[in-house]
Amino acid sequence: MTGTTSPETAVSSDSPSSPRPQIALGSTLRATRDSGRKLLMPYVTAGIVPDWLDLVEAVVDAGADAVEIGIPFSDPAMDGPTIQQASVRALDNGITPHAALSALRDREIAVPLIAMTYYNLVYRYGTERFASDMAASGLSAAILPDLPIEAAGEWLAAAGEYGIENVLLAAPVTSDERLAMLASNTQGFMYTVSTMGTTGERTDLDDAGTVLARRVKAISDVPVVIGFGISTPEHAVAASRESDGVVVASTLMRTLLDGGSVEEVAGQVRDMRQALDAAY
Repeated sequence: MTGTTSPETAVSSDSPSSPRPQIALGSTLRATRDSGRKLLMPYVTAGIVPDWLDLVEAVVDAGADAVEIGIPFSDPAMDGPTIQQASVRALDNGITPHAALSALRDREIAVPLIAMTYYNLVYRYGTERFASDMAASGLSAAILPDLPIEAAGEWLAAAGEYGIENVLLAAPVTSDERLAMLASNTQGFMYTVSTMGTTGERTDLDDAGTVLARRVKAISDVPVVIGFGISTPEHAVAASRESDGVVVASTLMRTLLDGGSVEEVAGQVRDMRQALDAAY
């Protein structure tokens, strides 16, 4: 469904909502990291529940340093069953890229916002228009996991024009040569994945992510954040020993899918924040 979104559905220039200020991702995360605080970035699927914007504000109040906003796509290849189910529910609820961006334009969020989606959606929406509408909605960065840096010229030009930072991902099998290239080209932070495979809740945390984080830190000063499988406060603490923090996604969306409330999800984030602050 999302892959066929018409460019005409983009936020129009005469929208009654005024543009929202962007909060620069990279400089904010560096300052937070340099202060000694571990980074905590929850993920929220736009439209998963009617009050999803309240959820964004709630996780910020619970201690998030930035928030990933998932723009639902019908074929999220990198994501496991939970995020896929969250996307399906959001699409069934009628969310569109335009609706998600328009809704964000009506809220003041106190931390950087990162769009997480797939390039097919961006391309169909219109690359420059998507970057423009992201900026007008206060988003300052994007993660497009299916767009390799070698093919990202059009997106990078549009993103740069509108102040959108492009976050790249590295995997445990990434070669040293490619890792150096990714570290020198990523903006905001380096997203290091904890394991080969897709996103999802896990009982045990693979140590491959911490090894990868250590490799990045040996060659770059860019903030390094681990994602995939961070499901408990203990996972967050363990993953942050070698990294600058964590992305938390599937375990939060699973709570909503199972009927949990915004307050319960915020509580999960708060527990992780408290665990990180106590450990470091």
